[in-house]
Amino acid sequence: MAKQAVAGVDASYSAMIKRKKIFRTIICILLCIVSVFPFYTMIVNSTLPSSTIQRGLNVIPGTNFGSNFSKLMELSNGASTTLWAAMLHSAMISVPATILQVYFSTMTAYGFTVYRFKLRNFGWSFIMGIMMVPAQVSIIGFMRFMLKVHLYNTYWPLILPAIAAPSTVYFMKQYMTSALSIDIIEAARIDGSGEFSTFNRIALPLMKPAMATQAIFAFVASWNNLYTPSMILISDKKWTLPMFVQGLRSDNLRRDYGVIYIGLTLTILPILLVYLILSKYIIAGVALGGVKE
Repeated sequence: MAKQAVAGVDASYSAMIKRKKIFRTIICILLCIVSVFPFYTMIVNSTLPSSTIQRGLNVIPGTNFGSNFSKLMELSNGASTTLWAAMLHSAMISVPATILQVYFSTMTAYGFTVYRFKLRNFGWSFIMGIMMVPAQVSIIGFMRFMLKVHLYNTYWPLILPAIAAPSTVYFMKQYMTSALSIDIIEAARIDGSGEFSTFNRIALPLMKPAMATQAIFAFVASWNNLYTPSMILISDKKWTLPMFVQGLRSDNLRRDYGVIYIGLTLTILPILLVYLILSKYIIAGVALGGVKE
């Protein structure tokens, strides 16, 4: 009787675990559909004529992708900035800005994690306070400063400020607290390693998963940034890709949604490429973190 009771409890427990797994699987599938659906509809709309898009939601692809792309190329060739030039301008801004943001934010977080110095708590509180200040509040002062240093209407104001990224510093410090062992740093110092050498050769490799994650976020934010470039770049020959797509919505093109959607589709392709390249480091970091000695 006791064995039968234990077997009944085990069967009930196994059934409960199975139901939970099925429930979690269904939730994950639904969340995946919700996440992918906007991208799917954008790609579908890029294959449809403008009149069909205006009638409502569409989930079946059309056959107008080629014609929409041809219209986009015609408009691009007639504009001050072509589509490919706008993509190049965005890449010239996003790639160095991402590298600077991730590297120097990691270095700053490393300093707050490894070193003990005066005003350390004040400095960290100051960084946290800067996180609460929206970019719209400081844009006027930033524009005036760029005018004084003769950097207005250049790409430098869109690249150099990436060095100071409080949100990235916060994320990297929280990750270092659990992933970076101070004993390893001390051992490197005892072996004669310099501070910069220790940071570049020991700390950075350990931070690859967090750096890859922040690199994706930084690249997406810089690539999709429309507000700041619109304030800094007054020459239409220096338009970035979001500015170029925004230009498609001028009065004479407002109803040609097929061209607009194909421009948006081309906008996200580099973002997907960056994600595919960096995601392997995130997966490798998760797999490494799951190994316990």
